[in-house]
Amino acid sequence: MAVSYKRLQRSRLSTALFAAVLMPIAGAAFAQDSTAEGNESATELDKVTVTGSLIPQTQLENFTPVTVISAEDIQMRGFTSVSDVLQQSTYQTGGFQGGQTSASFTQGAEAAGMFGLDPGYTKYLINGRPMSNYPALYNGSDTFNNVSGIPVDLVERIEILPGGQSSLYGSDAIAGVVNVILKKQTDGLTVNLRGGWYGEGGGDTFRMSVSDGFTSTDGRFNLIAGLQYEDRDPIWGHQRDLTKQYNTDGYSAPVASRDYVIINGSARNTYLFLDPNNCENVTGQFGGTEGLQTRPGFGQYCGSFMSPGYRTIKNGKEATQVYAHATYDVNDNIQLYGDLLTNNEDVEYATGSSYTWWGTSAKYGYYYDPDQRALLNLQRAFSPEDIGGLGYRDIMNTDKNRSYQVTLGGSGRFGTNWDWDVGFTRTQYKLTERNWVRFADAIDDYFVANVLGPQLGTHRGVYPIFRPNYEAFYQPMSPADFASFTGFVNTESETVDNTLRAQLTNASLFSLPGGDAGLAVVVEGGSSSWDYTPDARMLQDPDTLESEIWGQTSVSGSGDRDRYAVTGELRLPLWEPLTVTVAGRYDAFKVAGSTIDKPTYSLGVEYRPVDSFLLRGKYGTAFRAPTLSDVFQGMSGYYTSSTDYYRCSLEDPSFTPGNTDDCTYDNQQYFGQQSGNPDLQPIEADVWNLGFVWAPMNNLSLSVDYFSWDIRDEVDQLSNDQLLLAEYFCRTGQTNTASTGCETALAWVKRGANNEIESVYTPKVNVSQQKLEAVTASLNYLLDVGKWGSLAFAGNYTNNIKHTVTPLPGAEEIDLLRDPYYMWVYDAYAKTRADASVGWNIGKWTTTAYANRIGKTPNYLAYSSQSWDYVNSAGAKAGWWSPYTTYNLSLNYEATENVRLSLLVNNVLNKMPDYQAANYPGTSTTPYNNYLYNPYGRSMYLEMRYNFGK
Repeated sequence: MAVSYKRLQRSRLSTALFAAVLMPIAGAAFAQDSTAEGNESATELDKVTVTGSLIPQTQLENFTPVTVISAEDIQMRGFTSVSDVLQQSTYQTGGFQGGQTSASFTQGAEAAGMFGLDPGYTKYLINGRPMSNYPALYNGSDTFNNVSGIPVDLVERIEILPGGQSSLYGSDAIAGVVNVILKKQTDGLTVNLRGGWYGEGGGDTFRMSVSDGFTSTDGRFNLIAGLQYEDRDPIWGHQRDLTKQYNTDGYSAPVASRDYVIINGSARNTYLFLDPNNCENVTGQFGGTEGLQTRPGFGQYCGSFMSPGYRTIKNGKEATQVYAHATYDVNDNIQLYGDLLTNNEDVEYATGSSYTWWGTSAKYGYYYDPDQRALLNLQRAFSPEDIGGLGYRDIMNTDKNRSYQVTLGGSGRFGTNWDWDVGFTRTQYKLTERNWVRFADAIDDYFVANVLGPQLGTHRGVYPIFRPNYEAFYQPMSPADFASFTGFVNTESETVDNTLRAQLTNASLFSLPGGDAGLAVVVEGGSSSWDYTPDARMLQDPDTLESEIWGQTSVSGSGDRDRYAVTGELRLPLWEPLTVTVAGRYDAFKVAGSTIDKPTYSLGVEYRPVDSFLLRGKYGTAFRAPTLSDVFQGMSGYYTSSTDYYRCSLEDPSFTPGNTDDCTYDNQQYFGQQSGNPDLQPIEADVWNLGFVWAPMNNLSLSVDYFSWDIRDEVDQLSNDQLLLAEYFCRTGQTNTASTGCETALAWVKRGANNEIESVYTPKVNVSQQKLEAVTASLNYLLDVGKWGSLAFAGNYTNNIKHTVTPLPGAEEIDLLRDPYYMWVYDAYAKTRADASVGWNIGKWTTTAYANRIGKTPNYLAYSSQSWDYVNSAGAKAGWWSPYTTYNLSLNYEATENVRLSLLVNNVLNKMPDYQAANYPGTSTTPYNNYLYNPYGRSMYLEMRYNFGK
């Protein structure tokens, strides 16, 4: 539930914690006032509703920790969006996919999670009501929330509630709850203008917001409305030294992109070079960087070192959000209310040249050239010059997001102490993904007509025979030719959710020695639906496993479900220092002809031996119901690549999985398949936390909390790499140390006549278990320095002290915090994360310095070798990336009573990801961990806030 800040009990703990909430705008006057009044006793206590409890109470903190990030925090610490706030939170210890992860399933979305758990394990609320789910699936399989469409300028505060919260909030609240509370009041017409840019280039932004309020003459009707508009340019890989080219300082020789290459399958996939002009005809491509290249041990080809720069590493965006909140007092006991939030957002991105190519392997596997007496494959990338016009800017993908959330309801009081609230919420999210594609028949026909020539039969009854015109292969093409086999297709998807919710609350049900007992009861019901409909040409043929789009297939799926739930919470102040809170909830989902139900409960304890100290703890259960995509996702396919461990062993009998650099099959492309499962059961979890809050002074507070999760029956898809590793162990008769049984591995990996991988199938199953333990700490301190104003200090820290995964029942437990391989596979964990800020307020000036630190993470060699002790032949060592700290600085000046001017500099020191180029091979295009770090560099913003109402 949202926090309603009224008058708090004047204990030292409450004063210190409330001061912490107001720290960014707290001045000397506030510090002096709190010191003078901090020891007074309140005779009448106004109760507040605290996130994590349904019952109004007289304490800001209860048995569950709550982190509050105010609007002033957001502005003064330099956060540029709601996703920026959450992704920089110390709770975000895991990596995430987004604008840097080219060709991921949700490259256009902005995700965040908590404690290294998947984003879908966090419940997201807006004004206490669940957000609409994003229609596309995270990592191609998981439902999550895209937080990109929340207007940051209209946020009042963000409240983060860590730990399992299903006993109050139901499904999805395993990692925690994030409640984004938008403004409910305004001082009059306010206009905010912000412009920003990056010192390294790209990413220019402009943001404008307007908000105003209206109150009727009789005071019964109140309205606040706001609009935010934002326009942001993308950042391209070529605008950063770290991403503009292949790794030229790696432990192996740098390798340019294989833009024109003939792969000889009859000679261990070495290269044939058959260009009589030695690449002279294509040297103008990729900005004049194309040329004759040699890869030691493989051969010659035409390529460029600069082609990785033709991808975006930060999405472009144009977005408009509209928000309104209204109340109408029918009488002294009844109030009607309504909320509306709409989002109209277009996001654009380019996946780059690595995903913009053609080859014979997709249709033929290999073809046979009788003149060369070899099985061959052609591979040809497309350059900006082939595309014409603005090059890759002309074939960018665009995600069109259209969503709204509307709530209508009423609240009031009857009797002496009974409060009621009845509201209906509807959310709808429509997504149109406009993707650039190659049409399969058209592109194959083009290269048959211009390069391959007519088919001359088959070789060994399997391989088609061609006598290609190789001189024509090593040629640029006209933009008209490129346009003849390319274009755009749309995928339409939608989620809809309807919820009717009624709450009955009595904060003074009966008296106990410690105060009044409280009771809250909630009944809710609703329906939800999901539909994902790609262009029909994107769907794979069940026989050929191919689609009409070259190199791509997509997923389709749709379904709906009804649900209802009953929640009860009872707060019992057994005696003055001790309060016990019991909560229970029953959820039922009717889906696919059956009912899935789950009860959850929690028991919370607060013990206050003195006013300045709170000892707290909670035990409970949590769950996540199978999502609609888990149940209804159809058979989907995708092309990916992995190490083919089995073929590596056939090529070299001395092969070991930790040494794949010299294997021909270290990056083999194949077709992957996945699907939903209507027989899935809920994910279950036992969760508990224990901690304390201590306020030895009115202006100082310290909190420390320990959290524990035991998550069972997780819906998971086996890692393709682990499946192939298990298959290798099983086929070679070795002890299977991977996470997959032999029966499963051999059934789900399909191979062709030459042992090449044809497909890998990974359906959704209830198989996995996770155990997680974490410690969090928070410190807040206000210091009055007299005529020099006031200083506000704040810090947060998270340490994941244990995180293990058991992928299959009976499999070996995987340590995600100490095994370097799995620290990457499971979205790149950092064991620790911390932030700190200091704000100085003096007169009309407020300055805030903010630091954010990501703890050490394994480097690439530790991951690829699966060993901390590995040293390769070039002397590069497995080990750690150093801790990564960035600094933001803001300067705010109250020029007049109505005008605030701000200068904000993020990443002041222009910190880039830890440069360990020697730890990556020369084939790498991203020699850093792009799940946790970014190469954007320093950014600067100028902002003016004008309030017409003061």
